[in-house]
Amino acid sequence: MAETTQRLLTLLGLLQARPVWTGPELAERLGVTTRSVRRDVQRLRDLGYPVDAAQGPAGGYRLGAGRALPPLLLDDEEAVAVAVSLRRTAGSVTGAGDAAVRTLAKLEQVLPPRLRQTVRALLDATDSLPGPDTSVDADTLLTLARACRDRVRARFDYADLRGATSERLVEPVRLVTAGDRWYLFAWDVDREDWRTFRVDRSSSVTATTWRFPFREHPDPVAHLQRAVSAAPYRHVARVVVDAPAAEVRQRISARSGTVTPLDDHTCELVAGGDDLTWVALYLASLPHRWRVVEPFELAVEAARLGRLLSEAAGNR
Repeated sequence: MAETTQRLLTLLGLLQARPVWTGPELAERLGVTTRSVRRDVQRLRDLGYPVDAAQGPAGGYRLGAGRALPPLLLDDEEAVAVAVSLRRTAGSVTGAGDAAVRTLAKLEQVLPPRLRQTVRALLDATDSLPGPDTSVDADTLLTLARACRDRVRARFDYADLRGATSERLVEPVRLVTAGDRWYLFAWDVDREDWRTFRVDRSSSVTATTWRFPFREHPDPVAHLQRAVSAAPYRHVARVVVDAPAAEVRQRISARSGTVTPLDDHTCELVAGGDDLTWVALYLASLPHRWRVVEPFELAVEAARLGRLLSEAAGNR
């Protein structure tokens, strides 16, 4: 029995590692006959694993998607990754915390002692800086995700930056994450424009039964990046940076600015801010040469700061 169980686990691991296996290939890997492979495949099906079989030259065995959730087979690295992710999920998605803790408890119960120690060492050695509460309700995410999938309108109350609440009716297209925040990219029916909404500012979210046709739309990620990096601010700075776009993106987060390559050696950076002094200082933190395209007031402020910094250094 132990030998059969080990062989089933090995077979399941092989099916997870590659899309399709022929019977002879599996028999060779397992050291058994093709008849034994057929019996083992049926045992996996009896356990709830949806193993599909196809005939012909391109046929073979493959692991499909089933209606029920069978037991998972995880290697050491996967088990540690799942355990750590569950711990982080417990604090990032409201409503998922209890489920994450219960699942983590079940997982740690069956983890070998060496892996339990690895997981606990990782968690004990990790801290997070306190920040604003951007957690979102798990049911809200599921409702919006289903609305995107089924292409039905959604309705919710939305609080803007000043805290003013308004009711929104949207045609949702995509959920996008930026750091620890979730955003909904959708067509605002009443305002007749594409908008992005922070999910943590949305409440009373419901999906209607009103289906809507496909509408051509801009790229959700690019639209979100423009919306969060420039649109909310009083000033929008546009500068040319003497560095490849890939290098600049390593220092500029998606919420801080939009980087567009101009050629192999230069790029354009667009960033927003309410105070031009802080915008200039932020740009000065880049380890690359840059020059202002607009606004003119930013160039004036950069020159003023340059004189002050030069005097502070004693003109050395």
